[in-house]
Amino acid sequence: LMPDTSSSAEPAKSSHWKKMVILVLVLGAAAVAYFQFRDVLTLEYLASKEASFREYQEQHPLIVYGVAFLVYVLVTALSLPGALILSLACGWFFGFGRGLLLVSFASTLGATLAMLMSRYFLGDWVQKKYGDKLSSFNKALDKEGAFYLFSLRLIPVVPFFVINLLMGLTKIRTVTFWWVSQLGMLAGTAVFIYAASQVPSLNEFAENGVGGILSPKLIAAFVLLGVFPIAVKKIMAKFRPAP
Repeated sequence: LMPDTSSSAEPAKSSHWKKMVILVLVLGAAAVAYFQFRDVLTLEYLASKEASFREYQEQHPLIVYGVAFLVYVLVTALSLPGALILSLACGWFFGFGRGLLLVSFASTLGATLAMLMSRYFLGDWVQKKYGDKLSSFNKALDKEGAFYLFSLRLIPVVPFFVINLLMGLTKIRTVTFWWVSQLGMLAGTAVFIYAASQVPSLNEFAENGVGGILSPKLIAAFVLLGVFPIAVKKIMAKFRPAP
């Protein structure tokens, strides 16, 4: 007798279509959000509202901080353009300490959500279809996944959102992805937040760009940011287990 596979195939097909519908809704929401608010996520617009933002912050500091955190998480989770502008705006608006705290945790949370969405929509399918071919890769990732991710975060050759989406196709643990991303992005985040916190006015930033605020200290910070990944990789190589 031939085994009856129709009963098991139906739930799988139903789950597949359910994911496709949700994916379309998420992409649609991201597209609407981008075209609706793309002009808002610019330095020019934020500079034009500088006085209003400052006044509202004085009256409702917690609300402003919470809204900024939520907006940053949504932008990074949906992989929308504008994360860099938001980072600079947060550094200027909240100062170095509070700006770094907000951007560091909001960017990591958004990245983790983006990774989990990629895993939900595509990761299971990739592992089922190519699991046998990816077995050695999965084993290597189980052993040194944190090292690979940390290296990518330190040297941003691959764009931020691409790393999130690609890691969702792997079996890296969510907790590991979180803490490695938090540490790996911290140095770069600190430099950008520090740069923005030195700007006296957002109008000046919008007019002159980053070049208008470069100082010897800031140039040294960017140089250290470039050297930092190389130094860390050499240190990590000494403690990395032999293959």
